[in-house]
Amino acid sequence: MKYTVADFVLERLTAWKVDRVFGYPGDGINGLMGAMGRAADRFEYVRVRHEEMAAFMACGHAKFTGNLGVCLATSGPGAIHLLNGLYDARMDHMPVLAIVGQQPRSALGSDYQQEVDLHSLFKDVSRYVETVNTPAQARHVVDRAIRIAIAERTVCCVILPNDVQELPAMPCPPRQHGDVLSGVGPAIARPVPTDQDIQRAADVLNQGERVAILVGAGALHAGHEVQAVAERLDAGVAKALLGKAALPDDLPYVTGSIGILGTRPSWQLMDDCDTLLMIGTTMPYVEFLPPEGQARAVQIDIDPRNVSMRYPTEVNLIGDSAEVLRRLLPLLNGKGNADWRERIELNVRKWWRSLEAAAMEPARPINPQRIFWELSTQLPDDVILCGDCGSHTNWYARHVKLREGMMASLSGKLASMGGGVPYGIAAKMAHPHRPVLVMVGDGAMQMNGNAELVTVKQYWKQWKRPGFVVMVLVNRDLNLVTWEQRTLGGDPKFSPAQDVEDFPYSRYAQLLGFRGIRVERPEDIAGAWREAFETNVPTLIEFVADPDVPPLPPHVTFEQMKRYVAALSKGDPDAPDVIRQTLREMFA
Repeated sequence: MKYTVADFVLERLTAWKVDRVFGYPGDGINGLMGAMGRAADRFEYVRVRHEEMAAFMACGHAKFTGNLGVCLATSGPGAIHLLNGLYDARMDHMPVLAIVGQQPRSALGSDYQQEVDLHSLFKDVSRYVETVNTPAQARHVVDRAIRIAIAERTVCCVILPNDVQELPAMPCPPRQHGDVLSGVGPAIARPVPTDQDIQRAADVLNQGERVAILVGAGALHAGHEVQAVAERLDAGVAKALLGKAALPDDLPYVTGSIGILGTRPSWQLMDDCDTLLMIGTTMPYVEFLPPEGQARAVQIDIDPRNVSMRYPTEVNLIGDSAEVLRRLLPLLNGKGNADWRERIELNVRKWWRSLEAAAMEPARPINPQRIFWELSTQLPDDVILCGDCGSHTNWYARHVKLREGMMASLSGKLASMGGGVPYGIAAKMAHPHRPVLVMVGDGAMQMNGNAELVTVKQYWKQWKRPGFVVMVLVNRDLNLVTWEQRTLGGDPKFSPAQDVEDFPYSRYAQLLGFRGIRVERPEDIAGAWREAFETNVPTLIEFVADPDVPPLPPHVTFEQMKRYVAALSKGDPDAPDVIRQTLREMFA
C-alpha cells in the first residue's frame, strides 16, 4: 500500500488524538481524500453540505469538547468558504485547524484555475499559516500548527498543494542543515498570579460594599468557584452571552444576561455597584458597565491581552479562572451586607415576574417570548443548546432558565447568522448520548440550516440517542436587523430587504424522515415542546411568531426612543402593530 504525504498528515492528526474531521471534497484535496479512505477506521469524517459549515462545526466541536476542531476543504473556492466559520472560532478563542488544498507547485504564480493566494487569504484569521512544499516539511508544519492552535486557543492553517499530497512521505526528515524536526504534544502556558497580586485583589474586593460579578465564557468551567465567591461577597452575578451556562439561572442572585440582549437586574447591578469583578469575559458593550470611576475593578483572565480593555481595572489576575478563584476565596471577608443582596434578589424576582407577564401578552399569532418562557420547564437536564443570530437570541438570552449541567453556546463576538445548525450537529457528534436543541430564525434557516438538515439525515441513525430538536422561529422577517434599523438608525422597516419568504419547514423535515411540528396557537406551545423532546427521531418544530413584539433593551435611552418614534412615523409598514405590542409589553 502506498504511503504518501497525505497519509502521513492524517497519521500525525491521529498522534495528536484527532478522530473527527469536518469537510467537503474537491480535486484540490484528492490525495487527502484518498488517504482518508485508507484511514477510515481512525476517523469519523463528517461530510457537510458547504465548507462554511465545516468550519462552524469545527468551532462547535472545540466549544463543546474543549479539544481541537479540524476542518478540511479543497483549494480556491472551498478554502474561501471556510473563512466565516474560522473567524467565528478566532473571535471566540477556539482551537481550530484548517487543512486546505492548493494547485500544484509548478502552476503557482501562473493565474491557474482555482489558484488563490491562500497565505494572504488566511493571514488575518490564522495565527499560523504555512504551505507544505516538500515531504520533509510536513511533520514540522502540522505539529506546529496544532500546537499553536491548542496553546493559544486560536485558528491555524496548513496548505497542501495537491502534487505534494501524492508524494512519498518522509516521516523522519534527514539530519542535515536546513531540515527541522518536531514532536507531538501540546505545550500550554499556565500563568499563575503571585500571592501579592491575589492579596491586592482581595483587598479591593473586601473594601467594596456593593460588589458585582460579570462572568463570560472563561468562567464556564468555574461555576462552583464563582458561586462560592459570590456568596462570600454577597454579590450579584451577571452573565455575558457566551457565559450563560456558567451559573444556573435559578440562583437568586444571578441577574441573567447583560448588554443589549440583557436583563434589567443586570443593568441595575452594574449601575449601582461600587466594586466589579470580571471573570473570563470581554463583553464589548461598555455602556452596560458601571460609569468610569464609579467602581473599583478586578479582572481574571487567562490571556493578558484581554484585561483592562473594556473597563479600567485596578488589579489583573492572569491565570485559569477556577484556580485563581480557589486561591482568592480564603482571603475574602464575608460582607454581611444584607441590604445589597436583598436588593439584587428583589430585582431578580420582580424581573422574572415581569418576563412571565410580558410572555403571556397576546400577539398575532404567538408572542415569541412565550415560546422561550415555556421552553425552560421542558428542557432535559443534560441538554446542549445551540443558538443562532437573530431576534430569537434576545428571547433565549432573557427567558431561558439554564440549570446546572446544561451546555450552551452560539456565535459570540462574530455574531454570525448560520451557526446554529452546524453547532448542533457538532454537539451531537461529540455527545451522541445527550439531547441537543438548535434555536434558529427563519432567515438563518433559509441561509444554510435547511441544507444542513441533510447532514443530520445522513448521520442521525449513528447517534446513541436520537434526541435532536431544531426550533425555527417563523416571523417572515429578518427581525433583529429590522429592529436595529428602527432603534439605532431611526429608519422604518424596508420590506424588500427584510421580508423572509415563507417556507414549509415542518413538511420539509417530514420529507427527510424527521418529525415535523407546526405551532400556530399559544396554548399548544408547551405540548409541542414535550412532544419534540420525547420523539425518537430528529424533530423540527416551527413556531409562527409575531414579528412586531419589540425586543426592548434593559435600559432605553432618550435618543433610542426618539429614533424609534421617528422610524414609526416615517411610514413603517408595521407601525400600528408595533405600537400595539410595544404598549402591551411596557404595561406588562
